[in-house]
Amino acid sequence: RWSTSPTRKMATIKDIFAVIKGREEPDRYVILGNHRDAWTYGAVDPNSGTAALLDVARRLGIMLRSGWTPRRTIILCSWDAEEFGMIGSTEWVEENLGDLQSKAVAYLNVDCAVQGMGLFAGSTPQLDKLLIDVTRQVKDPDVEGKTVHDTWSTMNGGINIERLARTDSDFAPFLHHAGIPCVDLYYGKEFPGYHTALDSYIWMEKHGDPLFLRHLAITEIWGLLALRLANDLVLPFDYHTYASQLQEHTNVLADRMNNSQSVSVINGFINDLSSAATEVQKEAKELKLLDIHDGRGLIRRRLLNDRLLLAERSFLHAEGLQGRTWYKHLMYSPPEDYESELSFFPGIADAISRRGNQSTR
Repeated sequence: RWSTSPTRKMATIKDIFAVIKGREEPDRYVILGNHRDAWTYGAVDPNSGTAALLDVARRLGIMLRSGWTPRRTIILCSWDAEEFGMIGSTEWVEENLGDLQSKAVAYLNVDCAVQGMGLFAGSTPQLDKLLIDVTRQVKDPDVEGKTVHDTWSTMNGGINIERLARTDSDFAPFLHHAGIPCVDLYYGKEFPGYHTALDSYIWMEKHGDPLFLRHLAITEIWGLLALRLANDLVLPFDYHTYASQLQEHTNVLADRMNNSQSVSVINGFINDLSSAATEVQKEAKELKLLDIHDGRGLIRRRLLNDRLLLAERSFLHAEGLQGRTWYKHLMYSPPEDYESELSFFPGIADAISRRGNQSTR
């Protein structure tokens, strides 16, 4: 027989931040985050990610002491109370929503940095190309003479970047509520000791990452992503990839809905996005060639970067999803029914699920 008597009490939680103020654009934020609370020993969840965050901070500190400063502000976040429902990150996003929606470039999340072999990543689609490019610069931790990109591209039949329509880590409030582009990184698909006493340093040292080289790879990918987003003259966002991904989603939806008229309307909007992405790409190429000190060029770059930064916010619905108003992202909020076959277009997924539930009564 087993019984438990949980203690209920109010407690104060503490988020911790380190801010590196940007030189040219201090009011634009590149945010990195990991939570530090654990159910048990937490060697995988979350301390593998916490170790990586501290190493990123250490490396940025070395660069600062050498005289470097980023173009845009970098914010390092250590979240509290993630295991109780992403409370630390969610409260901070809600409290600073207006500021973040006008100034945040991206949120880069690492939770369980290492829980086995193989890189796994999720992102909003405009960051796919940047993520892939960065992995070409990092040594693979398990195969000598190869890059992370080399092994990632051969794993499971090719590179597969997940879309973040889940609510199990701190990217959720940034994407689903605030509409901020996000990345989530980790090594190893699953960890059998998740949230148990097996999540220990002994397991990590013997099985998870004996030489701690996977930790090193995640740290380098995470840090390089932050540096590109903080330093590139023109934000490295690719909305052609976004349009292509939305087209794939729409094709799946069309098969389910027998190519109804409503799907044709979505196709029209995707074509508009693709055309706009082409124009932005041309403008970005032109602006990269201009003198970085040219006053008119500075203003044009700022305006283009603002359009790129704010584009993700256009996928938010101010009133939220029907019956779930906190979730506002119309592309990648989680579906109401976690058994839904659709992990995109949550409003449509919810409507299909509700109709199915009504027909079975």
